[in-house]
Amino acid sequence: MYREQIKVLDCTIRDGGLINKHDFDEKFVREVYKAVAQSGVDYMEIGYKNSRELFSSGEYGAWKFCDDEHIKRISDGVESNVKISVMVDIGRVNMDQIKPADQSPVDMIRCAAYVKDVDKVIAMANHFQEKGYETTINLMAVSRDRGPELDEALHQIEEEAKADVLYLVDSFGYFYQEQIEDLVKKYKAIAKSKEIGFHGHNNQQLAFSNTIEAIIHGANYLDATIYGIGQAAGNCPLELLVGFLKNPKFDVRPVLDVISKQFVPLREKIEWGYLIPYAIAGMMNEHPRAAMALREGEHKDDYREFYESIVDSGYGGK
Repeated sequence: MYREQIKVLDCTIRDGGLINKHDFDEKFVREVYKAVAQSGVDYMEIGYKNSRELFSSGEYGAWKFCDDEHIKRISDGVESNVKISVMVDIGRVNMDQIKPADQSPVDMIRCAAYVKDVDKVIAMANHFQEKGYETTINLMAVSRDRGPELDEALHQIEEEAKADVLYLVDSFGYFYQEQIEDLVKKYKAIAKSKEIGFHGHNNQQLAFSNTIEAIIHGANYLDATIYGIGQAAGNCPLELLVGFLKNPKFDVRPVLDVISKQFVPLREKIEWGYLIPYAIAGMMNEHPRAAMALREGEHKDDYREFYESIVDSGYGGK
């Protein structure tokens, strides 16, 4: 699949940081940065840009906050064309503390929100766009918001938002390919002035195939993580996506190297990837928090009991 407009965004450190409270050491992050840069990937999302005063001191690692000096230490001396991205959530960042883009190592700020907060996320994205950043709006958990509220949000984004890209996010790994087709077409039909992006989770082992489906129907911004690392079941694996795309600028070999040297050992320490509780959460259109709690408890492999507990709770997805 070769299309020159396609951009790949690696969110290994940002999404992977949801497993370990964003506490990757700088050596690890630098190795990821070098691999991403050498592979030809367009963007690396290095974490969240949260305001420290809003969080308990010492609870989180550096990539929860992405101070400029930390980012500069990661990229210093590395020959690279990769752009740096950070994510911001509503209510977790003091926007006035963010320097203008020409004074920052950050190139793109991605603004995440649920459909109900579309007014707030548009204001946030416009604020950062005016500061000189590339911006995206990432509408989360749209598997729960596919009615008129989603249509209204998409129209409002098209009319009011200055963001460059609008992301379809399968937060719970719930969607199948037919739904991805319908939604990408909807996003493109309504948000005609925006590039469309896709961020898939792998609860049902569909993140890669759903990403391909999004590509087929015109999504040009694609998220992935090295070795599929990410919260719970993780994300579309970067190595699969880079291997699939036929643009000669991409090279999977640096990604394979960093998997062997860094991610195989890391997987002995922290858990991510396809597991039955995460699959159940995906089937039921549920956030994986209950499945994550199960995996941390004494009965982590009691799959049927977990399934029945989700059913009995009156799951919201069907």
